[in-house]
Amino acid sequence: MKINTTFRYPTALTIAGSDSGGGAGIQADIKTFSALGVYGTSVITSVTAQNTLGVRGIQAIAPEIVKGQIDAVFEDIKIDAIKIGMLHNRETAYIVVDAIDKFALTNIVLDPVMISTSGSKLIEDETIEVIVGELFKRVTLITPNIDEAISLSGINISNEQDMEKAGRKLLDMGCRAVLIKGGHLLKDEMADIFLIRGQKPLRLTTKTIQTQNSHGTGCTLSSAIAAYLAQGKELEEAVSLSKTYITEAIRSGANVITGHGHGPLNHFFSPSPLTLIKI
Repeated sequence: MKINTTFRYPTALTIAGSDSGGGAGIQADIKTFSALGVYGTSVITSVTAQNTLGVRGIQAIAPEIVKGQIDAVFEDIKIDAIKIGMLHNRETAYIVVDAIDKFALTNIVLDPVMISTSGSKLIEDETIEVIVGELFKRVTLITPNIDEAISLSGINISNEQDMEKAGRKLLDMGCRAVLIKGGHLLKDEMADIFLIRGQKPLRLTTKTIQTQNSHGTGCTLSSAIAAYLAQGKELEEAVSLSKTYITEAIRSGANVITGHGHGPLNHFFSPSPLTLIKI
């Protein structure tokens, strides 16, 4: 059979942990890539035993296997964008730093996963130092939630003004762009604050959706941004489109029961076919 070498798929890579419950991590990322018409690849950094009620255990993947996965992907497949999620320990974080430099990677979205929806700690303290000191300056965008922004910036957040202040602090710490997710403020209107160095902040708002199905929202948003970047969108447009996508994914899955705790979003409320890029 003759293979068509005229086209390829826009392709994104997720470097993150595995969620056995399927709502977050690698599983949510691959679902999001697929729903938005992007081919997904993965590097698993850790395996979690978890469900909608919480995380029961975490086992980090051996550093040489993490590195082997990264090398295997980049030595064979054209990657257009990358989402980085849970980096459980500093060894894994440094492997990712080295890969960014080795392969001259661009279009990188860092979701600094630190605490799960159920409140479980997902990252070792030493890893945060590597994220701040090495990854901040290498990635395109970071997407912390309120709690993560407080931890990373040292600024207490109780309103949108505080969100902007924390975002500017993160820019001063080396980030090129920051999207602080405001869902944890629990207001009638949910606002995310998007900041790029040298530009005015952008306020992205939506009416708050009442649901307990919020597991994997951060993973989904960051992987959606990566998917749109893989399709060639500029960063601001990718962020805006991703905000629309995740809002509808939450709304579409708001009243569906999956498990007994924080359920997943409906990633496939309106799936797109894989798009094609002419080579």
